[in-house]
Amino acid sequence: MASMEENFPRGGIQKKPTEGKTPNPKLERDNLFDIHHEEQSQKRKRSQREQGKQKKFKADKIVAAKDNVVNIEPLTIETLCEGMLLLGCIKEVSDYELVISLPNGLSGFVPVTQISDAYSKMLSKQVAQGELLEDLNSLSDMYSPGTLVRCIVTSVEKSADGRRSIKLSIDPKKVNKGLNASALASGMLLSGFVSSVEDHGYLIDIGVSGTHAFLPRQKAQNYIKAVKRGPDLKIGQNLNCVIVEVKNEGRVVRLSIDRSEVAASLATERQNWTLSNLLPGLVVKARVQKVAPLGIKVSFLSSFTGIVDFMHIDPEKSMNCSPDQVVKACILSIHPTSKVVRLTLRQAFLHPGGSPNQLSNDRMGAVVEESTVKAFYKQFGAIFELDDGTLAFARLKHLSKTRKSFKPGAFKTGCKHKCRIIDYSLMDEMCIVSLKYQIIEARFLQYQDIHTGDVVQGKVFALKPIGMQVKVTDGIKGLVPSMHLADVILKQPEKKYNIGDEVKCRVLECNPAGKKLILTLKKSLVQSKLPVLSNYEDAKPGLITHGFVVCAREFGCIVKFYNDVKGLVPKNELSSEPISCPDKVFHEGQVVKVMVLKCEPQQERLLLSFRLSGKPAPEDKKECTPKKKQEVKYQIGEMVDVKVLKKKDNGLEVSVLEDEGNVIASIPTVHLSDFVTNCKLLWHCLQEGDVLPRVMCLSDKGEHIILSRKSAVISAVQEEQVVRSFSEIQPGMLLTGYVRNVMPFGVFVEFPFGVTGLAPKVTMSDKFVTDTKDHFVVGQTVIAKVMSIDEEKQRVLLNLKVSECSSGDSAAESFALLNQYFKEMKEIRSLLRRRGEPSMARGLCELVPGKELQLVMQGVKEDGSALFSGSYVTGLTVTATRYHLGDKNIVPGEKTKALVLHVDALTSKVYVSLREELLKQRAKQRLTENSQHSAVVQHIAEEFAVVSLLETGQLAAIPIASHFNDTFRFDSEKLKVGQTITATLKVVKVNDHGVLLAVQGPAKKNVFVRVRNESETVLEEMLAAVKHSLSLGDIVTGTVKSVKPTHVTVAIDDKLTGSIHASRILDEVPIGSFPAYTLKTGQKVTARVIGGRDVNTHRYLPITHPHFTQSIPELSIRPSEIEGKVTAMLNLKEDSALKKLGLYNAGQTVTCFVKKYNILKNWLEVEVTPDIRGRVPHLLLSLNTRVLKHPEKSFKNGQAISATVTGTDVTETNLCLSLTGIQSLEQGTITVGMVTKVTPHIGLTIALPGGKTGKVSIFHLNDTYMENPLGDFKVGKIVRCYILSNENGKIQLSLRQSRLNPKSNSKVEDVEITCIKDVKKGQLVRGYVKSITPSGVFFGLSTSLLGRILFQNVSPYFVQKHSLYEKYLPEGKLLTAKVLGVNGKEKHIELSLLPEDTGMPSVLPESLGLPRYDAEEEKREADDREKREELKLKTKRRRGNSENEQEAKPKKRKICSAEENDSGIEVYYREEEDDDQEEEAAKKKSQIRKPGEAPRLQVSMGFTWDEDMNAMDIPVLNQKEESSESEEEEDLQSKLKKQTKKEKELEKQKKEKELCKLEAALMDPSRQPQSADDFDRLVLSSPNSSILWLQYMAFHLQATEIEKARAVAERALKTICFREEQEKLNVWVALLNLENMYGTEETLMKVFERAVQYNEPLKVFQHLCDIYANSEKYKQAEELYHTMLKRFRQEKSVWLKYASFLLKQGQTEATHRLLERALKALPTKEHVDVISRFAQLEFRFGDPEHAKALFESTLNSYPKRTDIWSIYMDIMIKHGSQKEVRDIFERVIHLSLAPKKMKFFFKRYLDYEKKFGTTESVLAVKRAALEYVETKSSLADT
Repeated sequence: MASMEENFPRGGIQKKPTEGKTPNPKLERDNLFDIHHEEQSQKRKRSQREQGKQKKFKADKIVAAKDNVVNIEPLTIETLCEGMLLLGCIKEVSDYELVISLPNGLSGFVPVTQISDAYSKMLSKQVAQGELLEDLNSLSDMYSPGTLVRCIVTSVEKSADGRRSIKLSIDPKKVNKGLNASALASGMLLSGFVSSVEDHGYLIDIGVSGTHAFLPRQKAQNYIKAVKRGPDLKIGQNLNCVIVEVKNEGRVVRLSIDRSEVAASLATERQNWTLSNLLPGLVVKARVQKVAPLGIKVSFLSSFTGIVDFMHIDPEKSMNCSPDQVVKACILSIHPTSKVVRLTLRQAFLHPGGSPNQLSNDRMGAVVEESTVKAFYKQFGAIFELDDGTLAFARLKHLSKTRKSFKPGAFKTGCKHKCRIIDYSLMDEMCIVSLKYQIIEARFLQYQDIHTGDVVQGKVFALKPIGMQVKVTDGIKGLVPSMHLADVILKQPEKKYNIGDEVKCRVLECNPAGKKLILTLKKSLVQSKLPVLSNYEDAKPGLITHGFVVCAREFGCIVKFYNDVKGLVPKNELSSEPISCPDKVFHEGQVVKVMVLKCEPQQERLLLSFRLSGKPAPEDKKECTPKKKQEVKYQIGEMVDVKVLKKKDNGLEVSVLEDEGNVIASIPTVHLSDFVTNCKLLWHCLQEGDVLPRVMCLSDKGEHIILSRKSAVISAVQEEQVVRSFSEIQPGMLLTGYVRNVMPFGVFVEFPFGVTGLAPKVTMSDKFVTDTKDHFVVGQTVIAKVMSIDEEKQRVLLNLKVSECSSGDSAAESFALLNQYFKEMKEIRSLLRRRGEPSMARGLCELVPGKELQLVMQGVKEDGSALFSGSYVTGLTVTATRYHLGDKNIVPGEKTKALVLHVDALTSKVYVSLREELLKQRAKQRLTENSQHSAVVQHIAEEFAVVSLLETGQLAAIPIASHFNDTFRFDSEKLKVGQTITATLKVVKVNDHGVLLAVQGPAKKNVFVRVRNESETVLEEMLAAVKHSLSLGDIVTGTVKSVKPTHVTVAIDDKLTGSIHASRILDEVPIGSFPAYTLKTGQKVTARVIGGRDVNTHRYLPITHPHFTQSIPELSIRPSEIEGKVTAMLNLKEDSALKKLGLYNAGQTVTCFVKKYNILKNWLEVEVTPDIRGRVPHLLLSLNTRVLKHPEKSFKNGQAISATVTGTDVTETNLCLSLTGIQSLEQGTITVGMVTKVTPHIGLTIALPGGKTGKVSIFHLNDTYMENPLGDFKVGKIVRCYILSNENGKIQLSLRQSRLNPKSNSKVEDVEITCIKDVKKGQLVRGYVKSITPSGVFFGLSTSLLGRILFQNVSPYFVQKHSLYEKYLPEGKLLTAKVLGVNGKEKHIELSLLPEDTGMPSVLPESLGLPRYDAEEEKREADDREKREELKLKTKRRRGNSENEQEAKPKKRKICSAEENDSGIEVYYREEEDDDQEEEAAKKKSQIRKPGEAPRLQVSMGFTWDEDMNAMDIPVLNQKEESSESEEEEDLQSKLKKQTKKEKELEKQKKEKELCKLEAALMDPSRQPQSADDFDRLVLSSPNSSILWLQYMAFHLQATEIEKARAVAERALKTICFREEQEKLNVWVALLNLENMYGTEETLMKVFERAVQYNEPLKVFQHLCDIYANSEKYKQAEELYHTMLKRFRQEKSVWLKYASFLLKQGQTEATHRLLERALKALPTKEHVDVISRFAQLEFRFGDPEHAKALFESTLNSYPKRTDIWSIYMDIMIKHGSQKEVRDIFERVIHLSLAPKKMKFFFKRYLDYEKKFGTTESVLAVKRAALEYVETKSSLADT
């Protein structure tokens, strides 16, 4: 404390140094900014008026004589008066004034007329002549910010708003008015101005009348070079001049402005300064007189007194200020009347000509989060230290919002505040800060903060002819030019705006340097959302923005934007119609929307247009006011529910329900369905107010949202089978889209996300296209295949041929279409049914095909069809065609039976049939799916045909189209009524549609567009059938006509064309090569015929086939086949594909060629030979997940790949292949799979290679469990999996990294738990909440293991509503639990979530305010005892109360034998109401107890393990027990009912005993703590024992609970009493150890820094060094030792510790160097001890010889240091030879030491010899001792 007092005095009297040294009291720098407790505001003893009366010549003495006269206060604006001289610093230079920074944060300005006489004359001359003078320089040419100037106050003016402005002058005539010619002396420093430039120098105006001052050129040279403002000084330039010579009594003076001379000038007594002519800026030597709280009082120039306020004491030197000390000071100001002289001690001002430190630009306006109060002065303000260590000052008014809200207590030293730098005072070298909230939060503080285009709020403060002045903030004012006061020109703006009005404007131009801010109030500009154009570089062609017309002439309009950017709108771009006189159409100031056409930034030329992509001219009012934008943005593909608002011709206008109908969107009619007929029907049926669910957003262009209900498009988007941009498109892709436009040359198809492509006429259909309109209509859904893409023009060419776009399974595709059609029809029906009002609509719903009706005949039409009417069909047209009348004669009015065939809701027509075969009743037959039947076509609708089955007469619907693109049929292909066809049934139950669903079976040719099978090669050219005479084995020559990936077409002669398959080109095909591309178009080849192919079907024909001569020859150019004998490889029967495939065995490797990757089916199609195809399923393509994500990119068409045969496919037409070998899904293998299903809280279903599926549990997704474990998995994701087990076809998988990459040694945070043996009591485990039952929380630990958490172990709070648990413990929540007990037999695990067990926060937050369990217990005790009801688990257990009872009930005993394991803890549950029934039920339930079942904890709520868990292993009852089970039950029940009072008492006593036992066990002092609770009890009893705390930490660390151990340490540090320093230190050391072992370097350093703050630093450093050394972190230890040697260089122990460390490392040389350093650093008195200690260390760990040498040299220097001798002896006895030891003893006993010390050494010598020597040597020591005694006594006698 003493040292603290010395360094930081508390004010008041200073302590005298105690030792008799000369007093040299040092003042710490901080002292000046400290708040002094005895601070008293000294009152001024004399008013300024009195001071003014003093006569000038007496003033000197009076000021010197009176000591207390001056009060040290900072300068304020109130103390300034006219005539006051000040030193200032130029802050800003503008054209007409200089802004000057004055001391104590004040500022003033110097008008241009107050510079100097010479400059003012030139200005007047320029104004008079009206032209610029060459030699008149602007202020910015002559002055730069940061220059110090002397000024005089000319006036202090008060403005209208109460602000005062200080007007200054730097004219030397005024500044130096106190000087006269006779007073001038050499060495004086004056300010002067250049008044004229002469040949040899300059005439300088120093303002002293009658004196001519001359500055020779050579004295100005180095100044001119330094300032770099041209080769000459300029007239009016301010200079600091030193008088070199005075002639003729001061009439002529010679000056110098040499920088070094000026800087060295000092005002001295010899220069005869007086108080009347003293000037600011003079540097003087001053003597400190008195140090006061607010500053220092000094005397200078022998007799003058001055003051230095707290802001001007040099922070670096402040500690040295003490009375009588001499310091250099600079005069800041002189008051003209009171003659108070203020000085500064700051370094920057002590060398004239220098300039103060500036503030970096980025700091200005910066917000400082934490600034520390250094000192507070209650009348002025506070000084703060900012985050970068600089000082700042805040005036009193800036410390709080208002005077009233100011609290001085918040500004004690050390308090922290948030502030903002609002200014920088150059004269104080301090930032000026404000703590006002509104300033800190202000958006703009200075002009630099405002940017062009910003919208700002301001207040009107003046209306002038040029415009309106607006105040944005206190320091920022702007001008709104009169053109910008409104959207139109205002003639009388004062009527619209008043002074003080708040206005919202936008910044048009901001120039911070000139403090110029131009604003606009034009509403269209202020509210514009378009981009701000503020420089020419941003004007990119196509940019649309708002501007305003500044000029309209015959050539066009000039439009201006922000920052004075201008552009021209030429006449032809003004409007879509020609405008003859633009000046009549457009007016000045009009806001317009323009588009940039062209821009040349260098030339600042901008060409604009008013024609925005053909929209009407922008002067239209609507254009000027921006539309209300659609606030809500929808993603393409987002599903919404909508409500119909309005029906329009082309679609529906709807509102989105999610957004309360605020968002308006449209559904075009064509987007209501995939089927053109349904689109029209839906539009017809829907009414305003109807709700359409699940509609997809197709495009959102801001104002216009388009929706679609096309299910094919929706599913394509949802299954990600879409392209989002042009770059994603690849040839071969199949995409779902819709026809955008039908042109004569082709069809434009648009896809979701806006990509469009063209299907040219050639690729539109497999049939010949005469007129494109016959094939497709706008809006129709199509599936297109990408043929090619043009990157440059961004064009896509598509193919719509069914043969290319279908998946190959035409039956499935056509059935899917039919199914979808009827599904939509069902929706339409239910819509009509809901209407309910018109009978016609209801009638339409009731009528379904197959329904019999009683009708009345009406008449016959010309075409032979008949019309009918009936009660059922009022308002509908019922017709039967001629064919359907059968042989019935039509008699009008006659009743007849008819069968409904089809109902057309759009035209309200019903088609019926009167044919007998349809009407007659037949026995129902059981129909099976996929069965084939003959059927007769009865009716043809647009999308389907109605047929009747021949056998049963039932009606079925068959699709007409086989594919979306299958739209056109020639007449010959169309179905005809009465035609018999084959149909394959797909849906055999008659449903709402009234018909069965079927597809057309293997029908006659030409009925359908044939979809090519995959077992056929695609020959792109439709080759004409040419008769030829070739036979097998013929050699032919031909020319390569075209090269395709898997085959090459060869022209054999003019007419005949053959084909070479990729497998028939090379004998040895390198894997990865492209054999087909080895041939080039036009190349001549010689080939051999190996087979032929049918032109129509492309099937291979045997050579014996009658049509062989009309086939396409299949050729080979393989050398081996050309030369060798050709076998009729293809000479097999047509249907023998099976036999061919049979030649391949599973496991065989084949080379095949990539045909294409089928995106729809997700398989790779390959060709093995010309007639054998294969498929590689997606998951067998690779084991690399990257390849599987984008298979289409990895396999190029025509590439040769090696594959393994796995079998044939279902149709037995293709080989099934694998590129990854045959996958054995055995346990322990790693494979790839694809996620097919994500089941929340359970896991994933994964498709595996070979069509198998596997399951992954959530416990096997990752090595670290996550809160949302399934979040990263989506259906379709490819993953690598490890097979855990494969039993009974069930495959269990794991995705854990530790399984997939066992070598990676990745950290496994949550270890796999496979069985109950993996769980140990006391272990901490993580898992997911499974369910909450009345018996507790079930908690999943692994796939097979569940644990239970009783409710009292869930949280320390008592919960009555179980819904709370469900809220805070939802299924799947990740938690950490502690294992309380494991029952291996029953597979029961008891867990706890209590914070004291897990170290985690409670699962139920404290904020719920629930009662704690302990509080609940006390409450219960107080309650009525009899209300206690014990509800036990599974059975009401009771021990027999007497022997008889036990004998009488042996069976009972058997059942309860497990009672011994009972924990003895019983939890009572107090019923709130009399729930008798519940209680009874619980009793009954609890009585059924399984034999051998270990009793559970007895708990409140009748906890039960889940039933299924008990069902797992019920022990078999033996015969006896079985027979008596029912009796026993009755017995127990009656027993329970009849329990006597005595029995109850006995039971109660027994419980008391058990509790006593438990308490005794807890009280046992020898008992070791077992749990966190035990430790908590111990530390409560001995809170200051660090050992207990450390054991507690160790307990947690054993369970690897690092966080808990940390928490215990923190608790310990808070708990241990602050006086117990050692105990606290022990904990700190333990915490350091913990961080070193388990934490990071960063956490260790944080703890270390804290430890150093709270303990003796040296001890903490030493402990950390030991920790580093013990954990072998030698590098860190070394660094720390270096730090210690710098910080504790005076501490001997540090040097020794480091030496020991180095020696243990074996660095003996370093130790020797260290000793030298230590001796230099440590005081001399320590040297001997240090050397001795170093030597001892050397003996133990280093070089014994060097140690001896150290001892010897020390003992030579200090022979009388017996302590060193003793140490040396001890060490030598341990380490040295007997001879060496004896030599030392001999030397010691011959020293001349005190008798007492000699006696000691002789005794030691004797002891040594007795132990190690002989009798002779012992005698010799005794003799030597006698000799010594004799010599001593003889000496004494003499």
